[in-house]
Amino acid sequence: MMKKLSLCFLVLFLFVACYQPERACSDFRTGSFSFDYVVAGVEKTGTFTRDSLYSIEYYDNKIDSATVRWVNDCEFILKDVHNKISIHYKILKTTDSSYTFEYRNASRDPQKKYLVKTGTAYKTD
Repeated sequence: MMKKLSLCFLVLFLFVACYQPERACSDFRTGSFSFDYVVAGVEKTGTFTRDSLYSIEYYDNKIDSATVRWVNDCEFILKDVHNKISIHYKILKTTDSSYTFEYRNASRDPQKKYLVKTGTAYKTD
């Protein structure tokens, strides 16, 4: 009995360990998107449009532009056009209309705290 139970747990573990969320990243390389974010405890919504070269964000009555460089199918780096700060994005999973991502500062400055944050973008076009 114990042998069968152990075998069942092993099979279940292997099934769960091999699961990878769907990542149809190419569906989200370009387009118009919205995202939610929180500033001082207030939830807000921003939008952005991304083509093969640029990403333009609209949030808090501001416009921010960045160049886009794809590292692989599911990772890209946005480099702000004005202050040259680079942010590394990694798409973790996708649905038919959204993608969940993590992002962090692309440069490793020992003077700055290294933070990884997550978010979700929703395709609007």
